[in-house]
Amino acid sequence: MVSPAVIAHRGYAGVAPENTVAAAVAAADRDGTAMLEIDVQPAACGAPVVFHDERLEGTRDGRPITDSEGLIWETPLEDLESTRVLGTEESIPTLETLLEAVPETVGVNVELKNPGTTNLRFAESLPARARESRREVWDPFVERVVDGCDAFDGEILFSSFCEGALAAARDVAPDYAAGALVWDDLEAGLEIGRRYDCEAIHPPRNAIAGTPLETEPYYGLPADEPALDVVEVAHDEGRTVNVWTIDTWTQFDQLAAAGVDGIIADYPGVATSAAGR
Repeated sequence: MVSPAVIAHRGYAGVAPENTVAAAVAAADRDGTAMLEIDVQPAACGAPVVFHDERLEGTRDGRPITDSEGLIWETPLEDLESTRVLGTEESIPTLETLLEAVPETVGVNVELKNPGTTNLRFAESLPARARESRREVWDPFVERVVDGCDAFDGEILFSSFCEGALAAARDVAPDYAAGALVWDDLEAGLEIGRRYDCEAIHPPRNAIAGTPLETEPYYGLPADEPALDVVEVAHDEGRTVNVWTIDTWTQFDQLAAAGVDGIIADYPGVATSAAGR
């Protein structure tokens, strides 16, 4: 059995301040890290910055995510660059700054999180009449993201829960790989993957058939048996399957046995632990 690629979720958010340069550099330096996963949104000027939440005043395990507040896309870039993340000296970096800091031997999964709007059409398979308008919403931001990625010679994979983002990625940068992030509807996720000929599908960990995880509550998602075998269907269509997000080596082991291609992890060492069990 080929071991799945390990993808460092926000730079291994379980052990480092997520989506920061320090987290990305440390994750890239760890043995076994095949790819980093980061989130991008615009600052007030439109420059892509690496941050997950819409607002700056969220929390992680009871700790403020930053020492600032407000919507990320209404905040000036200079303020974001002086904002501290999770009580550390790390700030919110631009996409360009983070990519300049990591080696090109490690791939980067750039999740297109938000173009600067509260109307995302999150995890929807859009009707034909809505697809063009949603692509137009995303196009300007995706152009800025692509500009930031072009100097990076390593592997880039764009992913998103938003169909408009994937449409824009294919429109702006068809030579880059794309992955459809799946929420609670496997068939809709696969349909979007087909529509944009995505190289990858990214389902949640409890959507993988034949594993103990399939009936486990996770992130508010249904804890029912999956309606289809997403690994089998995706592989039959020539797409890789990258699963989000795990915490333990046992979860890694179960998903590896199910034949997934990549596993997004909050902690380093999960593949090594599984192999040495």
